[in-house]
Amino acid sequence: MLLRNIAFSLFLPTAAMAQSVPCGGNFGTFIQGVKAEAMQRGHSQATVDRFFRTVAPSSAVLAADRKQGIFQTPFIEFSRKLISQNRIDRGISMSRKYDAVFDRIEAVYGVPRGVLLAFWAFETDYGAFQGDFNTANALATLAHDCRRPELFRPQLMAAIELFEHGDFDPATTTGAWAGEIGMVQMLPEDIIENGVDGDGDGHVSLKTSAPDALMSGGKMLSSLGWQAGQPWLQEVVLPAGFDPYDAGLHTVRSVSDWAKMGVQPRSGKLGNPALRASILLPQGVGGPAFIAYPNFNVYFEWNQSFTYVLTAAYFATRLDGAPVYNAGNPATGLNGAQMKQLQQKLAQRGYDVGDIDGILGAGTRAAVRDVQRKLGMPADAWPTPALLNRL
Repeated sequence: MLLRNIAFSLFLPTAAMAQSVPCGGNFGTFIQGVKAEAMQRGHSQATVDRFFRTVAPSSAVLAADRKQGIFQTPFIEFSRKLISQNRIDRGISMSRKYDAVFDRIEAVYGVPRGVLLAFWAFETDYGAFQGDFNTANALATLAHDCRRPELFRPQLMAAIELFEHGDFDPATTTGAWAGEIGMVQMLPEDIIENGVDGDGDGHVSLKTSAPDALMSGGKMLSSLGWQAGQPWLQEVVLPAGFDPYDAGLHTVRSVSDWAKMGVQPRSGKLGNPALRASILLPQGVGGPAFIAYPNFNVYFEWNQSFTYVLTAAYFATRLDGAPVYNAGNPATGLNGAQMKQLQQKLAQRGYDVGDIDGILGAGTRAAVRDVQRKLGMPADAWPTPALLNRL
């Protein structure tokens, strides 16, 4: 990302000038650039000045952004941490409490209640803890930071729009460290595009109204491509001799083709034979196996972490009545330091694994799968000490 520190005059609020300080540099100068852009977009100087009156950078937000070690946790451990019997029981209770709301969501947007209940549980523990970071400060800090300004600067602009409509207070609105607000944690742009007044009080209150939050989440998932009446994830039993190289989101076949290869559901029946699907082995050939349908891909529009997405999708199936997955006996994985060492060795061999961060992301999985095949090992994309030693 480009780091520029170009001085400009607030008295020239043109689009070109507004973009002259995209990120980095002096925070005050950066805010002046954001103000200029906001005025170019039609907001009055009085509105912009009121919005930014209390905005300040947050070192706590940057620390949270840099420290996301939970995503280094393997699927089985991660899912067991997040999915407790208490969360299941509360999900059932919330399903009953808001039964009419969930029925309405499914009728209008086609999103099953289990899917939204899982997000609600993981994001805020059913609304109990929605985050205590000042949202305006978080968005301004992350827009100023040069890691992902293209994501957070538009969110800061959206927050100004919400403020102008009376739906956001920069001094008191709080949420997650990355700027998400409310019970299902939506960013300001998503609130503007998908906010729904679910309780009919004339306001979209994602922090205090469960109907508003759930309806808005349902609309957002629908807008991201959720297909009504279709499955998203299902545990399966693989046939003897299944080539693990065929597992992963990179391989997509029809459900009927997977069935012909001997893939069977652990419970229930497979989805529509014409649906396109992938087989997932989150911890290799010895661990659990799932078939992921097209709706599974919508989850990645909500969160980019494979482990989080798979856990949320699986929890949704549990809330819909699926049994606990068969954990199997997967090979021991790598700790954070070993994973970084593996990534470095893969990068030295020419693989694009992204950042050397110790997280088993898509790039690292693809590289592991490829190098396992070259070394004559089961190509299941699950890195082990044995693979690290071979490298």
